[in-house]
Amino acid sequence: MMRISLAVACAAAILPSGQAHAQYTGGSAPPLPAAPLRGPVESPSAALARNVRILGGEPRNYQALLGAGQAALATGDAEAAIGFYGSAGEVNPASWVPKIGQGAALVQLMDPGSAMQAFAAAQRLGASQGAVALDRGLAYDLLGDQARAQSDYRVALTGTDPNEARRRLALSLAVSGRRTEALAALDPLLSRRDPAALRARAFVLALTGDTAGALSAVNAALPGLAGSMDPFLRRLASLRPGDKIAAVHFGVIPGNGAGSALAVATPTPVEDRLGDIDRLLHGETQPVAGSPAAPRPAVPAAPVAGPLLAVAAPVTAPVSAPPAAAVRPRIWLQLASGTDASALPAQFRRIVNRDRELFENISGYVADEGGRSRLLIGPFKSTADAETFAEDLSSVNIDSFSWTSAPGQVVRKLPAQ
Repeated sequence: MMRISLAVACAAAILPSGQAHAQYTGGSAPPLPAAPLRGPVESPSAALARNVRILGGEPRNYQALLGAGQAALATGDAEAAIGFYGSAGEVNPASWVPKIGQGAALVQLMDPGSAMQAFAAAQRLGASQGAVALDRGLAYDLLGDQARAQSDYRVALTGTDPNEARRRLALSLAVSGRRTEALAALDPLLSRRDPAALRARAFVLALTGDTAGALSAVNAALPGLAGSMDPFLRRLASLRPGDKIAAVHFGVIPGNGAGSALAVATPTPVEDRLGDIDRLLHGETQPVAGSPAAPRPAVPAAPVAGPLLAVAAPVTAPVSAPPAAAVRPRIWLQLASGTDASALPAQFRRIVNRDRELFENISGYVADEGGRSRLLIGPFKSTADAETFAEDLSSVNIDSFSWTSAPGQVVRKLPAQ
């Protein structure tokens, strides 16, 4: 697969710094717990920090788990969102809200099959079509079922995020070859010069074969960017329906990875907002210098050259790893993180030595992601199991937090201690 920051590239000129990467724009996830009444509007990273602090003292606080899930989605960490929503579902198994949150996160991970299962579970618990429509529509689109996607989007037009529903409907109609209807769907937003609708219009034109019109639209919305977008826009019309949806929503297109012509369209990556949870627990919500995060790959990444290979053996062979949609997310506890993967084995030994009995038969693992490496233990069968062990760790003053690896993500086992 070749990943480019198509939507991210265009959004970079409009969204505030730090929100362009993997921005979650859906509307069906639950609202955040109430933020403080005074002061500026709470950013997603601040909301995440606030809810994590609450969970530090009340790990089964349902509203904080929901808030952390939505904040994790908003900061681009769909894997962590799955973990938070999973914990919320265990606290309140009769509620359909966590299932919708998990479904939305799985859509962001481009795992529409698993997302469909989550949405179906939400509806069995009482969720209406309107509650699942916006994100389920995108799952249908990724599966190539544009008719059902458009039906859901039309329902979502009366929901909590009608503008996003309208943009998604337009793109789905374009994938179906219905250009006139797609542009008509965008008209109310275009009349207000909605930036995201201007981008969607360019994609509608490209999807329906009008590359010249698409390039002109990009130039009008973002002068100077058309040259960078040219190769991508020219290729859109030739893709399969599901691949078209992945391209315009997530910047992912099939290929051999040679996307240098499009690299200039990618903004400077933002930091991994969950790569160092210690900062969040201590209320430090500003980016840490020197900790950039690259966009997450849509399929298992090849091994990264560097010190990590010298200290860790792979749990799954990346060359033969199945597609992301075929592997379920796995639940871990993160003990530490940093930019120097070679330091993590020694750090794990120091942690183990604080209570060797507790760590009997427990191995350490490393996940390399976004310029940082996570020190992990697990995987656990459920968030409840992870939570139980986290409480055991807390009893001996070892901090940890739940983290969920993406489907197919490579996690490497440390050598035996």
